[in-house]
Amino acid sequence: MKTVVLIIGANGQLGSVLTESLQHKHGKDNVIASDLHQRKSFDGIFEVIDATDKVRIQNVVTKYNVTQIYHLAAILSAKGEENPLQTWDINMKTLFNVLEVSRLSNIERVFFPSSIAVFGEGAPLSQTPNDAYLDPATVYGISKAAGENWAQYYFLKYGLDIRSIRYPGVIGYQSLPGGGTTDYAVDIYHKAVLEQQFDCFLKEDATLPMIFMEDAIRATIELMEAPKENITVRTSYNIAGISFSPAEVVEEIRKLYPNFVVKYTPDFRQDIASRWPKSIDDTTAKKDWGWKPEFDLESITATMIQKLKQQYKIDSKSHNTLLL
Repeated sequence: MKTVVLIIGANGQLGSVLTESLQHKHGKDNVIASDLHQRKSFDGIFEVIDATDKVRIQNVVTKYNVTQIYHLAAILSAKGEENPLQTWDINMKTLFNVLEVSRLSNIERVFFPSSIAVFGEGAPLSQTPNDAYLDPATVYGISKAAGENWAQYYFLKYGLDIRSIRYPGVIGYQSLPGGGTTDYAVDIYHKAVLEQQFDCFLKEDATLPMIFMEDAIRATIELMEAPKENITVRTSYNIAGISFSPAEVVEEIRKLYPNFVVKYTPDFRQDIASRWPKSIDDTTAKKDWGWKPEFDLESITATMIQKLKQQYKIDSKSHNTLLL
């Protein structure tokens, strides 16, 4: 059977890159990107979908004979704390709509992204295991933890093949930060390349798990391609890239921009980060579907700076450094 993919939330940080990867894999005619607003100059099929509208999702699924759905739409951690009830309502309603449409339409496979935000004070901070106790302290984390349980429920009750990854902070040059607690690790590279001061909302030693966009996309596709019998976790899989603190990123950036200025002004996002793991145990993902990261902090930094220079049209042979 031909694979036809619907991506809900295709304009986001992860969705925009995943869309291109899936187009390359399945062909542009077999990938339907969707979001609340039409993406400018998009090369492919795009449908405007409000994921709180189940009928609209169903209509698009029927129109294109969709076989797989990637449900990426959600309000993220820091943004979600500004309006907790709305965040819960949107995150859960959109998930239920996707689950129900998938069940009723016999969708072959569904992807639901979770997050390290599901962990709270009940989980070990170092090498947090896949089966750690979940007591999230943000509404985003609460919605993701609930979503994991609903994903397992739909698999056990209806046989829906839904798969999930608990993403660490995702670092990519392809889009701007989207309201997550770990987004400092994206913004900091933009400021470095533009030779601007960076105001960090986390403490300099706030170590968090991170993953480069290319690794995150590859992990997602590898999980979705894994044989069904290999999938032993029906809540969500831990995956790890590399753990580092803001100070470690700054140290790496200053190898290229020695006068890069950073000011640490921790805010409410530091309180969120302090409850999250410092490192992740992803043994189960490695065993079940061969997960393995490829990028470390040095290669992430080199790639981010190279790509952002190209985006900002900055001469790679010379740049003016920000004076202390």
